Amino acid sequence: MEKVEKVTEALKKATIGGDEKKKAKKEKKAAPAADASAGPLEVNPPPSFIQERIDLFDRLYKEQQEEIASRPREDITITMPDGTIKVGKSYETTPAGIAKGISNSLFKRTVVARIDGETLWDLERPLEKSCKLELLDFNDDQGKFVFWHSSAHILGEACERRFGCSLCIGPPVDNGFYYEMALPDGAAVQSTDWAPLESIVSKVVKEKQPFQRLEMSKEDLLKMFAYNKYKQHIIKDKIEDGTKTTVYRNGPLIDLCRGPHVPDTGRIEAFAIMKNSSSYFLGDANNDSLQRIYGVSFPDKKQMAAHKKFLEEAAKRDHRLIGKQQELFYFEECSPGSAMWLPHGMRIHNAIMDYIKEEYWARGYDEVMTPNMFNVSLWEQSGHLAHYKEDMFLLDVDKEQFGLKPMNCPAHAMMFRHRERSHKELPLRLADFGVLHRNEASGALSGLTRVRRFQQDDAHIFCREDQIKEEVADLFDFMRKFYGILGLTFKLKLSTRPEKFLGEIETWDRAESRLKEALDEFAASDKDGGVSWELNPGDGAFYGPKIDIAVLDCLNRPWQCATIQLDFQQPQNFSLEYQTGEAVQKGETKAAVEEPAPPAPEAEAEKDKDGKEKKKPLLIKKALSPGCARPVMIHRAMAGSIERFTAILAEHFAGKWPFWMSPRQVIVIPVGMGFLDYAKEVAALLKKEKFYADVDSSGNTLQKKIRNGQLAQYNFVFVVGDDEMRNRKVNIRYRDDTSTQARDVPFDLDEAIQKLRQLKSDRGMYNPFPHVAEAKKEEVNA
Repeated sequence: MEKVEKVTEALKKATIGGDEKKKAKKEKKAAPAADASAGPLEVNPPPSFIQERIDLFDRLYKEQQEEIASRPREDITITMPDGTIKVGKSYETTPAGIAKGISNSLFKRTVVARIDGETLWDLERPLEKSCKLELLDFNDDQGKFVFWHSSAHILGEACERRFGCSLCIGPPVDNGFYYEMALPDGAAVQSTDWAPLESIVSKVVKEKQPFQRLEMSKEDLLKMFAYNKYKQHIIKDKIEDGTKTTVYRNGPLIDLCRGPHVPDTGRIEAFAIMKNSSSYFLGDANNDSLQRIYGVSFPDKKQMAAHKKFLEEAAKRDHRLIGKQQELFYFEECSPGSAMWLPHGMRIHNAIMDYIKEEYWARGYDEVMTPNMFNVSLWEQSGHLAHYKEDMFLLDVDKEQFGLKPMNCPAHAMMFRHRERSHKELPLRLADFGVLHRNEASGALSGLTRVRRFQQDDAHIFCREDQIKEEVADLFDFMRKFYGILGLTFKLKLSTRPEKFLGEIETWDRAESRLKEALDEFAASDKDGGVSWELNPGDGAFYGPKIDIAVLDCLNRPWQCATIQLDFQQPQNFSLEYQTGEAVQKGETKAAVEEPAPPAPEAEAEKDKDGKEKKKPLLIKKALSPGCARPVMIHRAMAGSIERFTAILAEHFAGKWPFWMSPRQVIVIPVGMGFLDYAKEVAALLKKEKFYADVDSSGNTLQKKIRNGQLAQYNFVFVVGDDEMRNRKVNIRYRDDTSTQARDVPFDLDEAIQKLRQLKSDRGMYNPFPHVAEAKKEEVNA
């Protein structure tokens, strides 16, 4: 059959990076690269700035050590996580000393210290006062980031020694670290540079170079990094005049860095470069083009081997590869970041949407639709424009500025306020699958996981304060059910007030308290004790605290999907209110403040800093009307972006979609052309039941037809021959049960359809034909 043949052929030829013709064309244009590994390992002589930097560091470091030595020593107490109290001296006792005092093995596996639950601290840096002390190893998320940050510095040292380059930034990221740099004469890093760089790293690790911390003034920093325009820019832009910041030294490398770091480079026992690419300074395409090298490291080689094995498995599951193999989606150059959903991809897309809509119906949501484009005054009113303008697609229309919507919440706020609302309508749950656009940087686009055009299962709940806990509890139930049927587990984080926020601190405290209560009750309700939550301070949205939910796939990779955000600010920004009725809710008051009078006609129009007349706001904020109260707005999503969620599921299932969302559910295979009409009849009956069924009418052998169906990931293979045609039966092979892969006993067609109907209705991932395998076993035993 042509469809099956295409899918099978795609499986053999698919690559992530485009078709073979494009690849050949690019290879033809590319000039042959010289083998970088053939030259000297390191630049010789080394750049003069390295010694000049060291001389300045040594002088200032000596002064710093003398100043610390002069500070008075006082008795301090160090409280360990188990409550044990350690006694020490300020500016003498170090976390490393505490760790060694407990056991040398503890010290060796400890990466960094955490003071008073917040501040990360170098192990060899003396404590300054009494504190609570935690010793973090590589398994702790913060410990892992410190380990990778130190590894980035080692990579930076290797790059300076090999290229004599100007380093830019070198942060840890989710799966390792990278360093950006500008090579002399605009040269590029080549893959043949990887082995030499790793060789230099090995030397650095063996030398066990200590990481030394030095506080420096802005003036001294500008002197130290006078040779590097990128560091100069960062120093001038990020460090205020008259203040100090820190640098860290390991070997000849001295880098602008807040730290902390591991004690010495010897901790990095396993190191590998993973890839290199070009980038722009500060991510701005208008800035210089740079070179970026990515790496990963571990405390031992065993973990590195496990990581590489994990990467091999992840590569097989890459959703871009699966999307090509199964003809689900692709991208066109004329619309970057916007997926072209093919028919089979839309089947998955719609299955996800249909499930969510069913849950909406059961949980009392109302689906709405709002425009794709609004005047920017809408986002000025909501407060979003100051935070999202750079990520919006803006257009000039009729001498006004408009934008494609990047989120739905302001439109839903307008929908709430378009008429008077009563407390009897609350909670009001508005759901919107509208198309959203965000202007992601072209270099950040990645398959379906990072796109510019997407849809969300977005909804906003308007409720009273006393309804918050009940609404959040229902969202937890929704989440547990949704993720449960997909075999996904999840982690919860409460993200609290950020540095830049709207509203009053008292309102934030009240909002955070409500979410903590809901989280505690949800954690206590889990029968298996598997649901807990952690605090993520300072990472809330600018308008309110939020609960971030990361789902864990079958490879235990976290993916950010669902979110629950509590918002007290948008109702104020849009002057939302509802009539409380006679029974005023606890905590609510009846205000009797009138809307401020408009300015007198002769009043001079307000002007901005450029002297231009300020645009009138979309709405004039007003105080509460008598007998009214403000609603609370809950932002929530379960899948999040449907595009991103589809990518997650593709990798989670490795392209083996569960029956209810599978784009290829049944392939009917006749054992010979004489049974083709019956095969088509079976497929027609399946399609009548709204199953995705195909017939393999090709001239291939039966074995090859079955194999093609399996490669194409059909959930069921129905084989039909003489016995099946005469008795209206089908011979069933179930993809996810190896015991049914061999030829089995025929199964009644009507009963098979009934069982498939039930499997789809249940959204199950079980074998609906278990007795097929049992019957085969009995036959073999007989």
